[in-house]
Amino acid sequence: MITAGIDVGSKYTKAVVLKNGAEIVGYANIRTGMDHEKSAREALEEALKAAGINRDQVDKIIATGFGKTSVPFADDEISQVVAAGKGGYFARPSTRTVIEVGAEESRGIKLAEDGKIRDFALADKCAAGAGSFTDAMARYLEVPLEEFGQLSLRSKGAAAMNAQCVIFAESEVVSLVHQNVPKEEISRAIHDAIADRVASIVRRVGIEDDVLVVGGLANDPGFIDSLKRELNTEVYLPEIIAPEYIPALGAALMEE
Repeated sequence: MITAGIDVGSKYTKAVVLKNGAEIVGYANIRTGMDHEKSAREALEEALKAAGINRDQVDKIIATGFGKTSVPFADDEISQVVAAGKGGYFARPSTRTVIEVGAEESRGIKLAEDGKIRDFALADKCAAGAGSFTDAMARYLEVPLEEFGQLSLRSKGAAAMNAQCVIFAESEVVSLVHQNVPKEEISRAIHDAIADRVASIVRRVGIEDDVLVVGGLANDPGFIDSLKRELNTEVYLPEIIAPEYIPALGAALMEE
């Protein structure tokens, strides 16, 4: 049986192709355009091409993400919480807490031993706890995004940032730059602030080991370092596929 999961996110659209509910045979990640249906089709086509599978061989397509209703060719759709939880459990069965941090939203999900969702909590709309904030701050500091996290790891200390709103946080960063605070310390402060907001969401459902971090921001080593210190526990990343694909993988697993 061939299933495909499509996660239409606010910034990127991901697709994962699964064989017999167990083997990942293809995946793709493209930037989400104005036409969400087109983005979903293109992501699916690229994933199928990588898998060497024709579209007519796919038995079922399941959509998730904020743009899941814009995929009319999907057979079904599921919530991002269900997709992230199911994908996280598949990637690491010992997972009891899934932390997903995407471009615009963060969420904490508590899983039972059988992988079923026990509880979850969502972030508010403030982007200071999501990946888009790091994008904006990296641009402001004139640092390539792929180096922004490493910059944080080289910091010998962290400047203080107290703002909980992205607008005020940006103002604080501007102030730190004018004070000639090293970019390393500013990067560390930004990552600590994001980790603090994300941790506050996860604490609402309770933190149980193992903790798995998924979503695009999981690729940022500075964020992972800050999150470990904030939660005071080990956190894991998926090993079978990159973190941003986990919700699409979870969708592909919903074949029944």
